Amino acid sequence: MPVSESDRIREALESETIAVVGCSSTPGKAAHDVPRYLLEQGYDVLPVNPNAEEIFDRSAADALSDVDREIDVVCVFRPSEEVAGIVEEVLERDDVETVWTQLGIRDDEAAERVEESGRAVVQDQCLKVQHQRHLA
Repeated sequence: MPVSESDRIREALESETIAVVGCSSTPGKAAHDVPRYLLEQGYDVLPVNPNAEEIFDRSAADALSDVDREIDVVCVFRPSEEVAGIVEEVLERDDVETVWTQLGIRDDEAAERVEESGRAVVQDQCLKVQHQRHLA
């Protein structure tokens, strides 16, 4: 029986470590405020942004392949056209359980590849909104 989107969301929210691709150092942007919220909720947020040295007093990795820690969820704050490349990096890792694309971001072909690899995918959903809906 296929896993429902609600179950995939709940499982992702039960994770500990979230790499945020496209994490912003600019307060007021969703790509900054959502990861900050997740950090405040106790998640281990790993910023991924090649244009920043540090975000939230944490070193920012240039790419997923530069993250030398285990990752549970990859949260994507990049344009839909970049999702396929990010998924390529995810598929090279053994640790990522879920790929999550934020509101307005989706790539159905890339999502299919994630699912074929045995991992979960959540598209076009806000992690903060879903956290508040399911856990807060």
